[in-house]
Amino acid sequence: MPALSAALSVIAPLALDGEAALETGNSGATIAAVSAVSIVLGYVVLFVLWRYVFSARARAKRGEPPDR
Repeated sequence: MPALSAALSVIAPLALDGEAALETGNSGATIAAVSAVSIVLGYVVLFVLWRYVFSARARAKRGEPPDR
């Protein structure tokens, strides 16, 4: 949990319109890194949703009938 709170304390100011990134001087690199991380996390969330909620295997575990 300490790592999560440390990560949030770094990323939270960047999410507020990039104001903290503009003060440091290398705003392009910082914003690009935050953007890349958010894109990767978005794909991971989509994969997890598909794997554990929408896949045929997950439906079979829940006892739902398969799609046609």
